[in-house]
Amino acid sequence: MKFIETRGNDGQKPSSVLFSEAILSPSASFGGLYVPEKLPNLDTTFLEGHLSSHYKILALDFLTNFGIDIEKEVLEAALNRYDAFDDPSNPVPLSKIEEDCFVAELYHGPTRAFKDMALQPFGYVLSKLAQKRGEHYLIMAATSGDTGPATLETFKDQEGVQVACLYPDGGTSDVQRLQMVTEDAENLKVIGVEGNFDDTQNTLKELLASEDFKEELAARDIKLSAANSVNFGRIIFQIIYHIHSYLELVRKNEISMGEKIYLVVPSGNFGNALGAYYAKKAGLPIEKILITSNVNNILTDWIKTGAYDLTSRELVQTESPAMDILKSSNIERIMFDKFGPTRTKELMDDLATKGKSQLTEKELSSLQEDFTASYSDDAECEAVVGAYAKKEYIMDPHTATCMKAYETLREKNLKTVVYSTAEWTKFSPSVAKSLGHEVKDDTEALKWVSANTNVSVPAMIEGLFAKPIKHTVVVKKEDIKGEMLRFL
Repeated sequence: MKFIETRGNDGQKPSSVLFSEAILSPSASFGGLYVPEKLPNLDTTFLEGHLSSHYKILALDFLTNFGIDIEKEVLEAALNRYDAFDDPSNPVPLSKIEEDCFVAELYHGPTRAFKDMALQPFGYVLSKLAQKRGEHYLIMAATSGDTGPATLETFKDQEGVQVACLYPDGGTSDVQRLQMVTEDAENLKVIGVEGNFDDTQNTLKELLASEDFKEELAARDIKLSAANSVNFGRIIFQIIYHIHSYLELVRKNEISMGEKIYLVVPSGNFGNALGAYYAKKAGLPIEKILITSNVNNILTDWIKTGAYDLTSRELVQTESPAMDILKSSNIERIMFDKFGPTRTKELMDDLATKGKSQLTEKELSSLQEDFTASYSDDAECEAVVGAYAKKEYIMDPHTATCMKAYETLREKNLKTVVYSTAEWTKFSPSVAKSLGHEVKDDTEALKWVSANTNVSVPAMIEGLFAKPIKHTVVVKKEDIKGEMLRFL
């Protein structure tokens, strides 16, 4: 399987690369991204063949069908990372919350967020590639709250890699911040940035594409890669749990094989939604993908109007900080798939130079064949969390954005899977507020929610508050590069 470039080729880079090259060096020509030339076929034969499969067996077969150049034993060992999840036999449980609505809980890994589903195996694969080649890599990650902890967790103490993790100072929950700044492995560096997530992600992309930075690293015998979803190594693992969710509905006799369903995906950087799109394109019976946002609802506008306009927007901090994003990297891969490299480069250049881009009417119609969207403000999310708490189901504020889409966007009476991207423990003050108890302190909020809802706090969250802070650096965005070089 070859991977090709979203913005076409610049004559300097190869026009296609293998999977290993795409994940080790994820920046393509003109600052674009890598995408697969084709997708595996998720036909009825494949799906029926995995009705009784363990998640790891399903994943291994899917990755094998993808034709990636990673040895089977490495993939098997990478997928064994799921053995550390709450239930190794089913790392993504499906909970029924309405007669036709089910929550796929993606947060049962070590950092209690959906990023573990991709980053746990991805980190192992990338580390083994580096070790096999005898190379040393700097892995950069920019986080709005969940990518950072999951990246640090998967790469800590791994040979051949050092990690520099950027987070917006004041732009994550306390638990998310503590998960990062208390990490003590010597190969990890956590850097707070004065600004928002878009500032950190823009810097990451600039450094990935910077020949000067790569030369400075090369002088230290270090190569550069990234753990954000700009790296397809993240995306490939995010396709799999959409297949699993569908098979779970069949196993539970909620649908018959071949019956279509809706997926509802809370979206920031659009990687989770892209995984759903690729699953749909490969043949998974999905009617439509419903995208949900908070008040930073640029994705809603894009999907409804075709306009991606940054010129009149400022990022707003919300109770669902992982979606406090205005520049969603993975819409580029959707545009490439639908409109081709020339048009994708044109749209991305418009966004870079003018701060906005506009789809044609025909392009918008194509986008809307697969997606529709809505958004919820904090008050709406609090009401949803409170309502489901009365039904004895506790969800986090990101998951809460999904319920408006479930109630208002479905055009057909089909079973629906909602994706829960984080455990409530990462946002306990907002959950407590939703249940009628105002509290700013996370420790008090965790205790109060646990005591009043009969849900437990996992040990990995409870233990955070006693761990010493190891990373205290906060810099301006223009000083990020220098801080990374000092670390190296």
